[in-house]
Amino acid sequence: MLRESRFEDDRPLAGLEIELNIVDEHGEAAMRNAQVLAAIAQPDWATELGQFNVEINVEPQALDGDGALMLENDVRARLNHAESRARSLGAHLVLIGILPTLREDDIGEGTLSANPRYRLLNEQIFAARGEDLHLLVEGVERLETHADSLAPEAACTSVQLHLQVSPEAFAAHWNAAQAIAGAQVAVAANSPYLFGKELHRETRITLFEQATDTRPAELKAQGVRPRVWFGERWITSVFDLFEENVRYFPALLPLCEPEDPRELLERGLIPHLHELTLHNGTIYRWNRPVYAVVDGIPHLRVENRVLPAGPTVIDIAANAAFYYGLMRVLPFAERPIWSQMSFSAAEDNLTNAAKLGLDARLYWPGAGEVPAAELILRRLLPMAREGLADRGVGDEVADRLLGVIEGRCLTGRTGATWQVEKVRSLGGDRHEALRAMTLEYIERMHSNEPVHTWTV
Repeated sequence: MLRESRFEDDRPLAGLEIELNIVDEHGEAAMRNAQVLAAIAQPDWATELGQFNVEINVEPQALDGDGALMLENDVRARLNHAESRARSLGAHLVLIGILPTLREDDIGEGTLSANPRYRLLNEQIFAARGEDLHLLVEGVERLETHADSLAPEAACTSVQLHLQVSPEAFAAHWNAAQAIAGAQVAVAANSPYLFGKELHRETRITLFEQATDTRPAELKAQGVRPRVWFGERWITSVFDLFEENVRYFPALLPLCEPEDPRELLERGLIPHLHELTLHNGTIYRWNRPVYAVVDGIPHLRVENRVLPAGPTVIDIAANAAFYYGLMRVLPFAERPIWSQMSFSAAEDNLTNAAKLGLDARLYWPGAGEVPAAELILRRLLPMAREGLADRGVGDEVADRLLGVIEGRCLTGRTGATWQVEKVRSLGGDRHEALRAMTLEYIERMHSNEPVHTWTV
């Protein structure tokens, strides 16, 4: 199909998925996604892995003109509707990377959503591991624990940004997305707590990597690749990624459709490639290739998965504008950024940013190792502004959204730093402080004032 150019070309549309947590009136995790979804009663809302999670899927929309503003307003309207329905059940929705009040007791096989696919995935991952999950996070504090299901993954709630690109342009876009992953996480970190411990600024990254790992210790020692994967090299074609999927990762979900892709292709029809896409969905790349068919026409997307949810809708919109702006410039540079830096440097940037947020030092060609805020202010924000202008985004809208990114860099305040400062100022019992902070966070989330303006 790639050889025969059977794909739709680039479309300048932005699509996103947002995962949320459900809490009760005390800010504690509420295992009620089935009831909340029934109350919301909208097709764009769906279950996620844990019973305290839901997800909203926002269909692709154009960003030009005031499209970015319309997208933000659309998301706010949907969330307001969903929150009012959830409130009628004594529940609330929270946009946050990891729910701070989550306890180890909240996480177990019994907290997985009722969807049979999640149960099957859990069984297959633990059959492959042959042993319990060992979680170890060394951060400001240290967390070490074990789990007998993949339920800890449900603690990770993220925003996924989708960008449709042509097969010819895919490699450049994927490489560019990998190169900026560290900067994205540094400026958007929002997951400093897990099970009551202060860990990394974006603890979600390492938690996700560990929670879905199918490898027992001996396979890790042998160099078997993990299923949550940054990758190991720059690519020259989207085919590289699907080929790696098949070569390195055994299928976890033994589900087959009756479709015969080759036979359909020979008849001039377009196959859905069910098994390929199902398998791809169990390999958790931070930038994942997506194959999909809409109205009989296949297309490819880059799914950017590094960002946490929250803290507010405008913060999410700002993170999206930063990403989509950069992705309009970097893939088309005369001398591509990935030809000037090693792949391992891009991976190190992501690791450092997840640990330290805006306090991380990131490598960038021509600048060396610099503070994350300096890199974003001096190099990346001007590029993102240029990219949004090229996408036809109005100056006023671009200034408002990128001004949020600039504000975080100038103040040093992200969702993660606000959470930590607030909990430290409250003092006393840690869980009570986390609960009080979470309730205030929810109030401020609804104000839609960007997090860099929040006071402690």
